[in-house]
Amino acid sequence: MVGVMGQAGTAEAAVRYLRATGTHGPVEALPRPVLRCVREDERAPVDQQEFRRVLGNFATGVTVITAPAADGPAGFACQSFSSLSLDPPLVAFMVGRTSTTWPRIARAGVFCVNVLSAGQGELCRGFAVSGGDKFAGVAYDTAPVSGSPRLAGTLAWVDCTIHAVHTGGDHLIVVGRVAKLGMGDNEDGAPLLFHKGRFI
Repeated sequence: MVGVMGQAGTAEAAVRYLRATGTHGPVEALPRPVLRCVREDERAPVDQQEFRRVLGNFATGVTVITAPAADGPAGFACQSFSSLSLDPPLVAFMVGRTSTTWPRIARAGVFCVNVLSAGQGELCRGFAVSGGDKFAGVAYDTAPVSGSPRLAGTLAWVDCTIHAVHTGGDHLIVVGRVAKLGMGDNEDGAPLLFHKGRFI
């Protein structure tokens, strides 16, 4: 209640101020900030190899992001995936701005996160390369809402619509709204982990 009263008091003070200064009519909102990449003069003096070496100590799970596309299913390996919000249910992943797969997923407007199990290292490597038919010989069915490929042998899957996209330096931050999710057909398996440049 204190927060609500505080907001109301602030609003009343703003109205009194506008009346005192003779300002009438609607108040224009401030412009939204321009989304952009980091400029050269804003770059921190951190060596990229050192950045990779140090951050590589943070072990992550591994996923494959998939989507239906007009020219065949699209997908890429992604370790930068995270849950984001419970209410509403949101998840996020990061993708390089130079990715050739991302535009196909963006056009679809939907995607499925496939959480890989420990035995799926080779599957992950197949989705980590650029070009070619990544789905050749890969078993999958379709996620119930988006129709995205839902890979066999995974620990879990998360079916999403694209909620928002933000810039983050040389990557894009993609926020997905969860439409449906569930355990994979290997739900009791161990996760595939990535640490110091290799699977563990």
